[in-house]
Amino acid sequence: MFVRTESFREYIKQYPMITAIVCINIIVYLAAFLPFLPNSTIINSLIGVNFFIQQGEIWRLVTPIFLHVSFTHFLMNSLAVVIFSPFLEKLLGKMGFLNLYLFSGIVGNLATFILLPPTYAHLGASGSFYGLFGFYFALILFRKHSFPKQIRQSIMVILGLGILFTAFQPNINWIGHVFGAIGGFGFAYYFLHFGRGKYQG
Repeated sequence: MFVRTESFREYIKQYPMITAIVCINIIVYLAAFLPFLPNSTIINSLIGVNFFIQQGEIWRLVTPIFLHVSFTHFLMNSLAVVIFSPFLEKLLGKMGFLNLYLFSGIVGNLATFILLPPTYAHLGASGSFYGLFGFYFALILFRKHSFPKQIRQSIMVILGLGILFTAFQPNINWIGHVFGAIGGFGFAYYFLHFGRGKYQG
């Protein structure tokens, strides 16, 4: 389920929305860090800052999803999307998967805006990523017989590691992580119970 066997060309053809998200990540990362571009202007215009959101710059609830603080941060988030998203893009379709990804990230960013001080600033796709696992958790909870035991255990281990990472890693927006996962879970609940029977399990 999480082991990729496609060629690069096959992957792009089968998962166009994941490919598009990774391409946007690459473009934004290069624009923010290449020395001959106005890096600070780009970052300052897109980063999530609660005070500016309060002043009406609501695009900052979305744009932080595509920003990363370092190459390692960018690489890990992009790899996570590439590895863990294909099943969901096939299940939900291109627009359904994009809606899940953006919805989870926006829920995490909105919770960050509501619950943290106006001076708080944040960036990263972790809310969207945790939303994917919130969706997987809902599948296990409501359609557990659709997955082999080994897959269920793998998902739970990854969720557990994510929780530990959120709890003990400094400078982590744990509210964005937690509410991103809740957003993904809620998205899955709606899809499974009211989504016109697209997934029967």
